[in-house]
Amino acid sequence: MWLRWSIVAVTCLVGVSAEAGEPVAANPQSVVIGFVTEHQHHTQSASPLDVNADDEGLQGARLALSDNATTGRFTGQAFVLAERVVSDPQSAADAVRQLGDATAFIVADLPSDALQAALGALSDGVTVLNTRVTDDQLRNEGCRGSLLHVAPSRAMTADALAQYLAVKRWNRWLLVIGRHPEDELYSAAIRRAAARFGARIVAERRWTFEAGNPHADTGHVNLQAEVPAATRGPDHDVLIVADEADEFGDSLPYRTAAPRPVAGTEGLIATAWSPVQEQWGALQLQSRFHKQARRAMTSRDYTAWLAVRALGEAALRTQSNDAHTILSFMTGKNFRLAGFKGESMSFRPWDGQLRQPVLIAGPRMLVSVSPQPEFLHEGSNLDSLGFDAADSKCRRP
Repeated sequence: MWLRWSIVAVTCLVGVSAEAGEPVAANPQSVVIGFVTEHQHHTQSASPLDVNADDEGLQGARLALSDNATTGRFTGQAFVLAERVVSDPQSAADAVRQLGDATAFIVADLPSDALQAALGALSDGVTVLNTRVTDDQLRNEGCRGSLLHVAPSRAMTADALAQYLAVKRWNRWLLVIGRHPEDELYSAAIRRAAARFGARIVAERRWTFEAGNPHADTGHVNLQAEVPAATRGPDHDVLIVADEADEFGDSLPYRTAAPRPVAGTEGLIATAWSPVQEQWGALQLQSRFHKQARRAMTSRDYTAWLAVRALGEAALRTQSNDAHTILSFMTGKNFRLAGFKGESMSFRPWDGQLRQPVLIAGPRMLVSVSPQPEFLHEGSNLDSLGFDAADSKCRRP
């Protein structure tokens, strides 16, 4: 395999971020990490408290670059982040093609269509770390040897939520599903999780109302009539909402037909990261991120941080700039990554997924962390979340 990273160590500290459109002007002895993200188009948020960030994901990668460089000071290794901001799937493919001439590793903060285009443009020997797409299909039939997943899958987050609800014995679920394809995929993960952990979906409801303007003077009046109509059903313990597009989920709490908690993509959520997480030293990570970005760290920031840190950790532990050495160690049984969630993380050999704890968070406070202690696994308890080796349809080379 053609090695794109030099094996020669350097004696100076380098933590350089090459921004979009610029050539990768790194010292040839540096560890170059590609980072591709898509320009973000924002719609008006349901809540006036929401802040839309134009640099989501990117700020997490930059913080990880700084962390890598700090440790690299002592090992004589240097790191460069080659950033590319794209506008559509075709430009994502072009960026990956270009970065493949400079590095063997590309962190992809891309939506599903752009990620698929990027994978189609990969050069031999280049590995992509997916930090955004949660599709279970990419961890099963659609898996690839050149693709690793840092973002937890839908199955992992659904299982994490289901484990917590099982511990609470909230086993009767009413499922409300949005109108977008992503909502259908999340619903499928919820159904699978219910079957695995002993819950029963007592009814499913489709959200058919046209998205109104919650900011209008009469917006609350319409919602007060629509939400109870959409959430009526058999007796249930919890309302599960599948609304990945954030079209209506914010409108459900406190308006449902029955006085029940709301969970899923709204209310009580299972997530890779939350601004409310402060345990296991997470407060210092949150603080450093806020100092850099002037905002809270999101899940996309966190998974981008994890991906760049994983590459840095593997390079630092092996004290090597050789791509094959770093990849072999990073995906091997001795790799451990600290992520401020109570347990060290590592990549599953069968599907390339980073096994990790999943936070169960409310809007203002951390509620729990899964896997729950009651659910054991013969290998790692983290593998009780998502597709285990026996269930996976992935056949990585």
